[in-house]
Amino acid sequence: MKTLFMFPGQGAQHIGMGKSLSQIPEIAELYQNANEIVGYDLASICFDGPEDKLNMTDVSQPAIFVTSAACLKAMRMGKIATDISDIKPDCCAGLSLGEYTALYAAGAMTFEQGLKLVQLRGSSMQEAANNSQGSMVSILGMDEQAVDKLCAAVLAEAGDGEILTGVNYNCPGQIVVSGSIKACELASAKAEEFGASRAVPLKVAGAFHSTLMAPAAEKLGVALQGCSFTDTACPVIANVDALAYVGPAEMPEKLMKQLVDAVRWQQSIEKLLDDGFEQFVEIGPGRVLTGLVKKIARNKKIKINIITVNGQ
Repeated sequence: MKTLFMFPGQGAQHIGMGKSLSQIPEIAELYQNANEIVGYDLASICFDGPEDKLNMTDVSQPAIFVTSAACLKAMRMGKIATDISDIKPDCCAGLSLGEYTALYAAGAMTFEQGLKLVQLRGSSMQEAANNSQGSMVSILGMDEQAVDKLCAAVLAEAGDGEILTGVNYNCPGQIVVSGSIKACELASAKAEEFGASRAVPLKVAGAFHSTLMAPAAEKLGVALQGCSFTDTACPVIANVDALAYVGPAEMPEKLMKQLVDAVRWQQSIEKLLDDGFEQFVEIGPGRVLTGLVKKIARNKKIKINIITVNGQ
């Protein structure tokens, strides 16, 4: 049975994540190591909050990365999900931030490398958001072509200087658009005219995965170019094109591009299903990917096995 290990992105965080796992000495050591790398008590924020601190982009991203790594380590140690503790993934993938965890899990980077990159990614995105006026809206009940038409209509009405584009292709009928605040407000108001069942403005710091994140991509790109990535033990799917990395040389460019380009999660899973993948293991806080993959598989009328490893 072909197995995908998949790792969640920003939004999966919740107070208490990883707390029960930290009773395992090796996991407690991992969190302590993370605290030393980031320079503050990340573990206590994961375990006890406060919620507003945990939800900040520059904190939630390293928090999710570390907790996902903790879940992976505990699983491999046979402490949780013991029935799959010996399974080796045939492929790894992650949603946005989760792509870094996927690359770490596949051996492309060390824990310290990954955490430092994720910390910089989160702080750079937070800074870019603070310096721009952006937002995001989840559009429900529309396909990609319809969302493209909605974005074109909004931009025609909004005028020069406005930005709006589809950025998160999560599953059938769920696409997130990102851009300037005025354009997002117009998209929310006009979505039903174009066939949406509804539009849900998201509580986010800024217009992630749009050109408003270009300053963050530039800053992160410098760090990525200075990293030494290694060959992966299994294929890892890149968000920007739903294709597996062909080698370490591709990693800096695709990870940098990810900040200003779309996350093609639905297309990634569809290709894996077409390639015969039957088992999907979500590793990390929450169950967001479990729900998305179920909807994608159901739409293709394919039966799959899904396992959630979140340490709860």
